[in-house]
Amino acid sequence: MFRRVPDHSQWRAKASADVERRHWRELKLVRNHLARGATFLELGAGDCQFALALCEWAGSVVAVDVSTEIVAHLSTPSNFELRLCDGVSVPVAPHSVDVVYSNQLIEHLHPDDVRAQLRAVHAALRPGGAYLCLTPHSYTGPHDVSRGFDDVASGFHLHEYTSGELCALLRECGFVAIRQLVGARGRYVPLPPWLGGALERLLAPLPMQWRRRLGELPILRMMLHRLMVIARTPA
Repeated sequence: MFRRVPDHSQWRAKASADVERRHWRELKLVRNHLARGATFLELGAGDCQFALALCEWAGSVVAVDVSTEIVAHLSTPSNFELRLCDGVSVPVAPHSVDVVYSNQLIEHLHPDDVRAQLRAVHAALRPGGAYLCLTPHSYTGPHDVSRGFDDVASGFHLHEYTSGELCALLRECGFVAIRQLVGARGRYVPLPPWLGGALERLLAPLPMQWRRRLGELPILRMMLHRLMVIARTPA
């Protein structure tokens, strides 16, 4: 695709990006959970600019993606490695990573493959390691091209999740201490699980248009626009 579409937006972002400016909220979020010198892995790294921005902080950075086309000519530091995968597996040694991060990834996977990937993430993490997952919340979606004609994602997003769905999947795959994170401007706090669940149960019966409108309210936007979940492996 990248060879055939030379004006793809990811090429433009790669060429013009001030990475700290584009990603500073996410960088701050990750650094809050990643000790200096630890091992960081990004799933679905794309142009790898986010992963590369963490090389000065982390001891080792692994970027995982399905293609090297967009990063073929990058100059990378010695503590950075790009590894190819099939879109589901996590090609690292077991218990070798401190923090795994994915942003706008799992909604593109078939739901059956999400379980396989979460189990692979769990296997890659050290005891007590953290998985940070950012994905669109289904209550304010769809967040792909189907938004204009459907109430359920049916384009490039194969499934969009609620907090309850994602947390249940993480528990099923062996994670513990699972929390939704809410906040703004790079400052995030864990949401009590009962509160997130109660909110979703209240909103579930409402028509999609009402949920979208409520999701624009500042206090609800932090919880419903983008779903952020952190989960850990048992220590």
